[in-house]
Amino acid sequence: MERHTVSKLIGSPPGYVGYTEGGQLTEAVRRRPYTVVLFDEIEKAHPDVFNMMLQILEDGRLTDSKGRTVDFKNTLLIMTSNVGSSVIEKGGRRIGFDLEYDEKDSSYNRIKSLVTEELKQYFRPEFLNRLDEMIVFRQLTKLEVKEIADIMLKEVFERLKGKEIELQVTERFRDRVVEEGYNPSYGARPLRRAIMRLLEDSMAEKMLAGEIKEGNSVIVDVDSDGNVTVLNGSSGAPPESLPEPIPVTGLAVDLKPINGGRV
Repeated sequence: MERHTVSKLIGSPPGYVGYTEGGQLTEAVRRRPYTVVLFDEIEKAHPDVFNMMLQILEDGRLTDSKGRTVDFKNTLLIMTSNVGSSVIEKGGRRIGFDLEYDEKDSSYNRIKSLVTEELKQYFRPEFLNRLDEMIVFRQLTKLEVKEIADIMLKEVFERLKGKEIELQVTERFRDRVVEEGYNPSYGARPLRRAIMRLLEDSMAEKMLAGEIKEGNSVIVDVDSDGNVTVLNGSSGAPPESLPEPIPVTGLAVDLKPINGGRV
C-alpha cells in the first residue's frame, strides 16, 4: 500500500479531491458502529496504517480528516496475515509437529510460539501488544477439503437448477476434484479453480454446443482414462450404465467448525 492511499481510510485533507466524501473506514464505522472490520493481509499495509491502528486499538477511536472522532469501541477488528505460513509448512513438519490436534494440544501451542516469533520480525511490539488474541490456523485436511467441495458443488448445481438442468456427479468425479484441488499450502483456493476447470468449463462447452438444454438430466463422471465425461439423459432421464451418482443437489453438508485455512 502506498502512503497516499491511507487517506482513503480517514478521508482526504482539506483542499484535496474527495475531502467532502470522508474516509471509507471512518464513514462506514460512524454510520454503523456495531460492525466487523476485516483488514486482509495486514502485513502489506503502509507503516502509516499501523500508526492509525495504534490509536484505534489503544483509545477505541479514530479522528478523520474533518476532525470528527469516530468511536470504534463497539467494532470488532479482525486482521489476517500470511506471516508465519512458511513456519507452519516447513518448520513445523521438520521438527515433527502434528497440526491435526486442536488448540489445547502442546503441538499447537509450540507451533503458535514459532509463529509469534515470526510476527515479531514484521510488526512493532507496541502493535502486537495491543492485540487481544492471535489465532494460528492449521492447514486444511483432505477430509475438510472434501466437505468444502460438496458446498461448492452444491452452489454450481443450484445455479444450473435455475436453468432447469438437473446435475449430479459420481464419486469418482468428486474424488478427482478433491485430488486436483487439494493443496495444504494454499487452502481451498485451488479447489475453486478445479471445480471451474473440471465441471463448469465442461458444462459450458456442452451448453454452448446445444448438447445440454433445459429439462436435461446430466451426470458428470471420470472414465477409465481419467478424462472427465459429461453424459446427458434428455427429458430428465438419467444416463444408463454409470456408477451410482451423488445427488449433491439434495446433499445436506454439516460442516463442523474448521480451524483451517481461508476459503
